[in-house]
Amino acid sequence: MRGIRLLQGLVLLCILMVPILIILFLKTFGNNQYEIPVLFENGIDNQFMECDVEENVQHTIPEFSFTSQDGLPMGRAEMEGKITIVDFFFTSCPSICPVMSTEMERVDDVFRGEDRVQIYSISIDPEYDSPEVLKEYAERHNASPGKWFFLTGDQQETFNLARCGFLLPALDGKGVPDDFVHSDKFVIVDEQGRIRGFYSGTTREDVDLLILETKILLYGKK
Repeated sequence: MRGIRLLQGLVLLCILMVPILIILFLKTFGNNQYEIPVLFENGIDNQFMECDVEENVQHTIPEFSFTSQDGLPMGRAEMEGKITIVDFFFTSCPSICPVMSTEMERVDDVFRGEDRVQIYSISIDPEYDSPEVLKEYAERHNASPGKWFFLTGDQQETFNLARCGFLLPALDGKGVPDDFVHSDKFVIVDEQGRIRGFYSGTTREDVDLLILETKILLYGKK
């Protein structure tokens, strides 16, 4: 009998301790912050001197201005004060671009009502991807007007921007879709033009992480 009462007392003590343990846990770990790193704070690796960038300083996206699917100028100036999610693609891409654009549709849907987030999809085939072609492509992917911009500009400037601005590989296919080379990465750029992360645009889990980390940048402590 004595043993049973002792056991009952121990069970009751454990039950009473649960709220106390939860409170201690929250006090100890509840203030941890999920921080999104600022990348390239000490500059980029420019060992071949192919990029016109300052050494040993925070890398930011350089100035550029392209044309959107609506024929309007869009570029670095319009990124100021907004979180911009960027990818490089082309409309006749036979491989990864359709998957990337489908995944970017999810990003567009999540932030449809958030004015502080925008999307730039930049064509690496500006000779074919005119504003008219891009507008049709945008409509095909239900792009939110005034949020998801499809951009086309000078070809050499585009490739330089990809490689030296967003630090992504890009090679001209000379009009042959199978010969173009570009990254599958989506890039988060913050309100100050700093790169905060790279994510595979062909992997659902990576895009989910991009969505989560964009929300943290929007609503959490940076």
